[in-house]
Amino acid sequence: MVASYLPTPVSVEEYDRCPVTDVLRLVGDRWSLLVLALLGRRAHRYNELHRSIEGISQRMLTRTLRNLEARGLVQRTVYATTPPSVEYRLTSLGAGLLTPLSALADWAVRHERELTEARRLGALHAPAGD
Repeated sequence: MVASYLPTPVSVEEYDRCPVTDVLRLVGDRWSLLVLALLGRRAHRYNELHRSIEGISQRMLTRTLRNLEARGLVQRTVYATTPPSVEYRLTSLGAGLLTPLSALADWAVRHERELTEARRLGALHAPAGD
């Protein structure tokens, strides 16, 4: 990433078109990372996922799953049972995202203390009203 060409100034249009920006927005929402992590362990039925994530509404889980499916990261399979059952699993593209996400998670855990301290010091030195 650092070795890649980066024009200066970076235009808003170029930043918005950047695939890295797109992926970070996707996994940076409140629930996507957690859904990806759970599906990275195994396939889940909808209600299993809902029970596994405290505080997520059915509407938000449905929206998150649809967004991940639309991006090619999650596959939705409907089984012709009575009542129909739906199962979600990662696609190969979604499974491939787990390695860089795991590296980011490992880095965050490894540096949690420094990040917390920097945030605390930043809050102490922030001007009033910020």
